[in-house]
Parts: sequence; structure tokens; C-alpha cells
Amino acid sequence: MTESRAREDLTRFAKSLFDRGYSVGSSGNISVAVEDGILITPTNSCLGFLDPARIAKLDRTGRHVGGDKPSKEIFLHQAFYDTRPGTGAVVHLHSTYATALSCLADTDPEDAIPPLTPYVVMRVGRVKLLPYVRPGDPRMGEMIRALNGSHAAVLLANHGPAVSAGDLATAVFAAEELEETAKLVTLLRDRPTRHLDEAQVQELVRVFGAGR
Repeated sequence: MTESRAREDLTRFAKSLFDRGYSVGSSGNISVAVEDGILITPTNSCLGFLDPARIAKLDRTGRHVGGDKPSKEIFLHQAFYDTRPGTGAVVHLHSTYATALSCLADTDPEDAIPPLTPYVVMRVGRVKLLPYVRPGDPRMGEMIRALNGSHAAVLLANHGPAVSAGDLATAVFAAEELEETAKLVTLLRDRPTRHLDEAQVQELVRVFGAGR
């Protein structure tokens, strides 16, 4: 994919997320790997009104080489690229239900999004809840690096989800699946709930190469 196409695709997917309420105001950030670096949404930009030409570009060392100033969350993006070979995109949102789960005291830090449906297993995998640090704190990246590539997606406590995948479309769809499952978790709270059992999860892992 050319850099020009990557910029256009990033802009298009970002607007789609914004238009459907997965991101509000200037929240959230998205990055895409290109041949000689990373494209990432600028700091304090709105996902609904991006200018492809102004999307920030970093080289392979993380140095800002073009476009507007990059998102302050660049540390978490770089951590996924560096620890999960084949990562082509990272989506970080403040989507409502996933963020709500990240604020609840009883959310399981080792399995924040339970296997309610096959699709959350197939597209997202096991989601770890990471402790709170302020937005833009480099420790956010350090915590993701400490996972050694074991998780494609995480919940940042009191902040929101971050999802990585091999390409932009897959990362966006996984972020959407995570949010919809978080919504189901919220709707089903305090009600008897049937989760997929371990055998069913392992079948999905075997057949679809899911990440759980």
C-alpha cells in the first residue's frame, strides 16, 4: 500500500468511527505502518475531520519527520509495533462501553472482555486491563512492552481500549467488536450469563487462529 493510500484509508476509517460515536471531540488516535515509518493522527485532532496531508509521520526510530505534531499517545502505538511482529495498525478509542468497563472496580484485569461471543474471541482475543497512568505518559508504552506481544488488545484503566492488528481494517473491526462486547457485558451485568467454555474457545483458536 502506498503512503498516499494509507493516509486516505486512515482518514476514511477515522471519520467512520467518529460518525458512529466510537470517538468524540478530539479523543482517540489511530496509526498505520508504512514502508519507512508510521502514520499517526495528530495530537488534539478530531477523528471526524482529519486532513490526510497533515497526518503526522514518524520514521522507524520514532522521530517526527512530517505532518502535524503526533498524538501524545505515540508510546502505546510504538510498543505494539515493536513487540507484535506483523502489526500494521493500532486503534485507541475512548468508546463508551469499553471505557466504562475500564472504570469498574470488579473488571477482571487478566480477562477484561469475557468470551460472550465467538467473534470477540476471533477478532480481539484475551484483553488485559492495564493500571492507570495519565494520557501521554511513556509508562503506558512500557506496560504494553512488558506483555511481550502476548495481547493484541488492552484496556487502559479509566481511559479506554487500544487494539492492534495486521492492517487498518482489521484493527478497526476488532476495536468495534471489543466495544460491542463491552456493551453486552454492561447490559448483562448481574444477570445469569452463559460464556463460551474453554473447549469452545480452543476450537475457535484452532479453526480461526484466534488470539485468546
